[in-house]
Amino acid sequence: MKEPIRVAIVGWGNVGRGVYQAIKRNPDTELSCIFSRDPARIINEFREKGLNFEVNRIRRSDSELDALAVQGSNWVDVAVLCGGSATDLPVQGPYFAKFFNTVDSFDTHSDIPKYLEAMTQSTGKERLAVCCAGWDPGTFSIERIMALSFLPEGKPYTFWGPGVSQGHSDAIRRVEGVADGIQYTVPIESALESVRKGENPELTTRGKHFRNCYVALKPEADPEIVRQTIAEMPKYFADYNTRVTFESPEQIAERKKAMPHGGFVMVSGETGRANKALIEYKNQWASNPEATGSILVACARANYRMHKEGVRGAITLADIPPIKYHPQERSEVIKTWM
Repeated sequence: MKEPIRVAIVGWGNVGRGVYQAIKRNPDTELSCIFSRDPARIINEFREKGLNFEVNRIRRSDSELDALAVQGSNWVDVAVLCGGSATDLPVQGPYFAKFFNTVDSFDTHSDIPKYLEAMTQSTGKERLAVCCAGWDPGTFSIERIMALSFLPEGKPYTFWGPGVSQGHSDAIRRVEGVADGIQYTVPIESALESVRKGENPELTTRGKHFRNCYVALKPEADPEIVRQTIAEMPKYFADYNTRVTFESPEQIAERKKAMPHGGFVMVSGETGRANKALIEYKNQWASNPEATGSILVACARANYRMHKEGVRGAITLADIPPIKYHPQERSEVIKTWM
């Protein structure tokens, strides 16, 4: 058996734990290193759970000395960046791309071109970064591109939910006065059905989804200021009907035990002599963080293979041949799955 791909996890939150679980399910990968702002917390967690991992491989994520030491120790083939898109990845991505091949799930759609430019500059001529590698952007992006290639005059629609959005949950937790929070995205059923019927409706952002935010406040927080700040947050909530409900920390913790999500990509169009056509792709995840973690690990494999083939810079899932993601070699994939 070939040597496993050595994967570093950067950030030990929900997605970081999801990547850890995915590594255990992919025998061609192994956890080689963990970077965190608080290494002591992870060391204690591993010891409490009886997990066997070398504590000297748990390093500070904000220490250039640690990054250089890990780079020099040749522990890491690909670093998977698990921070949030609101404030972590715009800094974390270009920083770690100076040292390692990386994979991340940056998901602020409107800022993707700017983020890719920053990552391209950081990777230089030595490293490869797979960016925006979740399921939207990510797998949903691929489906939109493919469906619109098959139906070039089609009308695309994307619906998210019902379920927990990690990026939006992270964004509300960054609001001043918020102790904890979680956000649910819910598609508007009548809009979904209209697309499925081939009615090709003109849908605004507000007409496709609404967002439910559940928030535990810090003692000194003003509820109305927090509510207004969330509802008016650009790129996250300002364009949606958003409801903010205040709950206790215990209630939020209970909600966070289950983090499902899903969604639909649809392209409605016609073929040939005005024959109606509908392409629909659906994701349904019982655990959003573990789903993202599974996608990130497959992208780490693709990164490793393509870097060995000489690919450099910053790319997306749409730039990667599907065979590169799969654990089997190309000949086996074609023989088994074509």
